[in-house]
Amino acid sequence: MTARVGVVTFPGSLDDGDAARAVRIAGAEPVRLWHGDAELHGVDAVVLPGGFSYGDYLRCGAIARFAPVMDRIVDAARGGLPVLGICNGFQILCEAHLLPGALTRNQHLHFRNRDQILRVESTGTAWTNAFQAGQEILIPVKNGEGCYVADTATLDELEGEGRVVARYVGGNPNGSQRDIAAITNPAGNVVGIMPHPEHAVEALTGPSLDGLGFFTSVLKHLVGAPA
Repeated sequence: MTARVGVVTFPGSLDDGDAARAVRIAGAEPVRLWHGDAELHGVDAVVLPGGFSYGDYLRCGAIARFAPVMDRIVDAARGGLPVLGICNGFQILCEAHLLPGALTRNQHLHFRNRDQILRVESTGTAWTNAFQAGQEILIPVKNGEGCYVADTATLDELEGEGRVVARYVGGNPNGSQRDIAAITNPAGNVVGIMPHPEHAVEALTGPSLDGLGFFTSVLKHLVGAPA
């Protein structure tokens, strides 16, 4: 049976169509979810896409965290549902306290848009099991508030528990502490990543096909998950 992966659209979402396309290319069925939905329509995983939800008012992701669909996603994620937050989706996951820390204004105060090398640090998550530890991948980054910050104790905890999923290599585009580009929760089902894997799934439009591994990983995870 084909896995169903929900892709949420908030007012201001920009990359929801790209995320749905990446899901389809990976071999799953994308299911479009609306920010006002009161249910998840039986999806097996969820992607929170990039963009500018609710115009980035207050703080990036601060209003989206209170969208009706997020109540269902938070509960489901705590029950083991795989959830991937990309860029603005990462910000939303932090605002919803599914992931620690916060994403703040880039240290150089400029929007950064470029192809970025990442080193995959953790392959034990629902979204990265298709990679090899230490593998370097090339995917686009595009953000103005992508600087990951947390207190020292949280950073040490992430490091000690192997929850840093990916780091920037060859230059840090936004000043994120410890070059962190992606992190996971303790269970490994929730991942937030600032760069955009959904923009690196086709040779025609991306700098590589490296982003596809995030989407094939969750399918592999779902096949191996207990019924």
